[in-house]
Amino acid sequence: MNPKDEKKQYGVEDVTGVPASEEAYSLEEILAEFGGSLEQTLLKEAEPPSAKSTPGEDCPPAPETGAPTAEASPRPAGEKASAPPPANPPPEEDRQDIPSVELDILDMALPKAPRPVTLEDMVGSTVDAVMEEASEPLLPPRRRGLFSRRPLEETEQLYGPPEPEPEPEPIGPEPELFQKAASCRTEFHRRRRLLPAAAVVSLAPTLLLVLERYGVTVPGWSGEPRRQTIVLLACLAVTALLCRHVFFKAVKLLARGRCTGELLIALSALVSAADCACRLAENRRTETMPYAAVSCLALTFALWGCAREGAGMYDTFRSASLDDEPPYLVTDTPQGACKQRGSVPGFYTAAMGDNGAVMWQAAFLPLVLAASVVFAGLSSLGQGRGDDFFLNWSAILAAGATFALPLGWGLAYGNLARHLQKAGCAVAGWSGAERISRRKKMILTDADLFPPGTIQLGGVKVFGEVLSVAVSHAASMARAAGSGLERLFDELLRSELGSYEEVSGFAFYEEGGWSGTIRGESILMGTASFMRKMDVRLPGDINLKTGLFLSVDRHLIAVFAVKYNASENVDFALRMMARSRIAPILAARDPNIVPELLRRKFHKGVKVEFPDLTARVALSEAEKDRGLPRALIFREGLLPYAETVVGSRRMCKAVRRCMAFSLLGSAVGTLLAFYLVFLGQYALLTPLALELFLLLWTLPVLLMVDWAGRY
Repeated sequence: MNPKDEKKQYGVEDVTGVPASEEAYSLEEILAEFGGSLEQTLLKEAEPPSAKSTPGEDCPPAPETGAPTAEASPRPAGEKASAPPPANPPPEEDRQDIPSVELDILDMALPKAPRPVTLEDMVGSTVDAVMEEASEPLLPPRRRGLFSRRPLEETEQLYGPPEPEPEPEPIGPEPELFQKAASCRTEFHRRRRLLPAAAVVSLAPTLLLVLERYGVTVPGWSGEPRRQTIVLLACLAVTALLCRHVFFKAVKLLARGRCTGELLIALSALVSAADCACRLAENRRTETMPYAAVSCLALTFALWGCAREGAGMYDTFRSASLDDEPPYLVTDTPQGACKQRGSVPGFYTAAMGDNGAVMWQAAFLPLVLAASVVFAGLSSLGQGRGDDFFLNWSAILAAGATFALPLGWGLAYGNLARHLQKAGCAVAGWSGAERISRRKKMILTDADLFPPGTIQLGGVKVFGEVLSVAVSHAASMARAAGSGLERLFDELLRSELGSYEEVSGFAFYEEGGWSGTIRGESILMGTASFMRKMDVRLPGDINLKTGLFLSVDRHLIAVFAVKYNASENVDFALRMMARSRIAPILAARDPNIVPELLRRKFHKGVKVEFPDLTARVALSEAEKDRGLPRALIFREGLLPYAETVVGSRRMCKAVRRCMAFSLLGSAVGTLLAFYLVFLGQYALLTPLALELFLLLWTLPVLLMVDWAGRY
């Protein structure tokens, strides 16, 4: 269908007068006919409404749905587009002859004339479109279901950001350790001198109560309530004076926000004294024996715990002050305890920190203290017996302030410090003991398992080389490796009048050997299996389980027969570690020191962790660092090192168990005393019965703290 036929279909005649064969169309006209490109659409939308339009650009509004238009109706392939309107439209009088309907249809059917677009307009519209797209808010990512078929995206980073290094613990100003040892010694002797007198005075009321319980008449005591109260109050005052260090410690810890057993015991003594005063005032208080005898015994046990803690601090600082540069220290690493070169700064700060017993008590005992006040009010004021408030409070508080609370830490730490002082070691209080025993692992090196004197040279065989040259190469390789064989080959090198060589390109091998370059020659040194894997031919008549082979340029030049002797102290230390379930980590650089060798030389039950070569070398390098001292060691060998770690672990375990048991006893005693005083059953809650109850809860604690020092 040609354009004329199309116009006739719509009832429009050709008014252009241009033959169809002579019609020519530009690219812009064709694009305008089919809707234009995306850029032109954007430009038209961005064009301001005030801009002037070119002639022929005005068109009526779009017709209703269903009206055919030239732009919307599809055109068959190969059909020519209708002719565009002329550039100069006919005069107005000429267009009057054309019906208005026909003009509207003609305007709708004819395409719009293209408008020229400048480069500035195109760039401006593009920039505006990009800015509008960037200003749109980003939608949250669509959550994917569990069985989504969308392919996973690779989000793993090959090299993650480096973790920030942990900040070192602050070390404040520290006094000289010998001065601290002298002050601890003075304080310990003061407490120890007061302890026997306090024990005698505190046992006097208990003895009188026992005699009265079994019907023995005591002149001036039996049947005299007022005299009994005066005697009890006097004994309590004298005991409190002798045990004044308990009050000092309680106030000192309270100033730091710590509620401990010493505070409850001191407060129990004050409440018992107030109850004695109420009984002497002859008010309507219930006629029963005050609980001052229980408070006297509690003060004595608290003084005993303070004295043992002072003895432990004295033994610790006395050992630590032996040398400003101790041979070794024990510090904590992510892998376990590690023995390093000695350094004193930081030991005092760690030793003076809060212990585990104080932290446990500070979290639990405030509840016991608050509960005792509430229970005393409920059992007295709540029942209309206001005069029994101090009586009930003294009973409940005495039952809650058990004798075992001040003993768990003092006795356990005192026993450990005394044991380590005899072994030439010192541990930095709870902080040091808990840090080095937390991982239950110990890093052991060549010198720990086979100290100097236990490795001997059984013989040397040379193949086509001078002995001094072979010994020089072997000593240089052992020195570059930093193994325990360095001292052995150093003595052999001195006897042969040799000298060390410079080793370059040194490397370790997982198969059990070393490699390096000396004067341009490739040196290999290691076990027989290592040599075979490195294609070094070995004689068939040599069978050494702990031999070292040396080759130059893949040719064997020397064989060293090395003998490893087991030390009794090392064997005892390994057995001790096995009993305490502390795993040794083998970080040896000697290719012969492997778990099979340890099982042959020591007891068959020895079990060690044997990491890969990279980890072993890194762990052995940690021995050369200088970390914060958690413990100090002044003797050589594995036994002092093992005693420090094993003893610290046993002490920490004993303190935790003692605290758990004593706090449980405190809770049980508080509830039981409240129940009895609420019912008014003072005949069942006598001072002797309460003392027996508290002593029974103290006996297991004494056994556990004694077990901490036996290993």
